[in-house]
Amino acid sequence: MSANSPLSQSGEPVIWNFKLLAQNDLGDFGGMGEGMSVTIARDGRRILWLAHESAPKNFTGVDVSDPRNPKVVVQTDLPQAHMRSNSLECAGNIMAVAYQTQKTGLKPAGFELFDVSEPENPRSISFFDCSGAHSRGVHQLWFCDGEYVHIAAGAPDFEATHPNDDQFYRCIDVRDPSKPKEIGRWWLSGTRKGDNVAPPPRHSLDKGYRAHNCNVYTQRPDRLYLCYLDGGMYVMDISNKSQPKVVSHWTNSPPYTGFTHTAVPLFDRGLILVTEESTEDHALDWPKLVWLLDARDEQHPVSFATLPMPPVDAYKDRGGRFGAHNIHENPPVPTAFQSDQIVFGTFFNGGMRAFDISNAYQPKEVAAFVPPAPAGSPVGAIQLNDVFVDERGIVYTVDRLTGGLYTLEMDF
Repeated sequence: MSANSPLSQSGEPVIWNFKLLAQNDLGDFGGMGEGMSVTIARDGRRILWLAHESAPKNFTGVDVSDPRNPKVVVQTDLPQAHMRSNSLECAGNIMAVAYQTQKTGLKPAGFELFDVSEPENPRSISFFDCSGAHSRGVHQLWFCDGEYVHIAAGAPDFEATHPNDDQFYRCIDVRDPSKPKEIGRWWLSGTRKGDNVAPPPRHSLDKGYRAHNCNVYTQRPDRLYLCYLDGGMYVMDISNKSQPKVVSHWTNSPPYTGFTHTAVPLFDRGLILVTEESTEDHALDWPKLVWLLDARDEQHPVSFATLPMPPVDAYKDRGGRFGAHNIHENPPVPTAFQSDQIVFGTFFNGGMRAFDISNAYQPKEVAAFVPPAPAGSPVGAIQLNDVFVDERGIVYTVDRLTGGLYTLEMDF
C-alpha cells in the first residue's frame, strides 16, 4: 500500500490523485439522488442532469461545458411534496425521470419523459402511470438506447406478499415516446400474492426483496443485469422482452446483510461488478462492499475479490452512512467514460474513490476524495451518493444531503 494512500489514514478530509475543480450547492437544494446524465444541447453546451434525493426539487440541469464553473440553467419542482425523483437517465435529448411516492396509493407514481433539447425549457412528452393501491411508483430506471425504459416499479395489479417487496422489473417500450407501453415484466417468485411458491425468508435487517438497478448494455441487448436488494443479483435473458428468463443468480446474503444495488458487466474481461448499499448510520450494516465476480461462465458467476476499503473504525462514527453505494456504470452513451480497468465509486462519508482493477485478483485504490462536511449537513459529514464520469474524463459526484455537485479531474 502506498504511504500516501488514504486507506492508511484515519478518516480526515482528504483529496488524493484527484483535483477539485468546483463545487456548487445548486441554490441550497444540494440533497442529490442517484440519477446523473450528460447531454449536448443544440448550441453545443454540455448539460449535466441531476436527480434530487427528495422534495421539493425534481431535477436540475447544470451547464458543465467549463467544469471549473458549473452553472445551473434549470431547476424544476416536484408536482407533490409526498414524492421523490431519485433516478433519471438520458438517451439523446430525451430524459426519463422516475417518480416514487412516500406511501402506496398516492399519485403521481411512474416516470415522465422530457424533451431536453432546449435545457432551459424541458418539455414533457408523456407520463407512464404506475400508481395503484399497492404501488409507490418507480424507484430506479435505466434508459440508454432511446427505445426501452427498464424500471424497478410497482403496478396497480401487483400486490406484494410483504410490504417491503413492492417493486419488480418492468420493461417499457418508448419507441413512440408519446405512447409508452409495457411489454414485459419479471418478479421474484413468492413476492406476489397468488404465487404458487412460498415467500422468501426475511433477512435480519429486512430491506426487502424488490428490484433496484436494471442495467442493459448495447454490447449485449439480450441481457439484463438486475439487482434485487435482499434477493441478490440476477443475469436475465431478455431476448424476448415479453418473457424475461433467469440465466443465473448470485447472492452473498446471508451471511451478509443484503441490499444488492448495482451490477455492471465488463464484457471483454468476463467480469461483473456488484455493489451493495449501506443504509444504516454508523456502519451498523457493515460490511457494505463492491464485489468482483468471474462471469466467464455466465450461468455460474463466482465472487473472488472486493474493492479495498479503509478501516471501518475510522469512518463509522464520523456521521451518517459509511460503505458502498453507487459506481460509475459505463452507460452506453457517447457522453460517458468507458473503462474496464478503473472503477469509480461513492461510499457516503467515505467519499468518492477510484480503483485500478487491471489485476482483478488484487484491486488497488488509486485516488480518493473525501471533502469536509458541507454547510448545513444534518449528520455533520459528507455523504457522497453517486458518481458519473464523462467522456472527457471529468468526474462528477454529488452529496446526498446538502453539498450538491463536486467536479473533479483525475490526477493518476
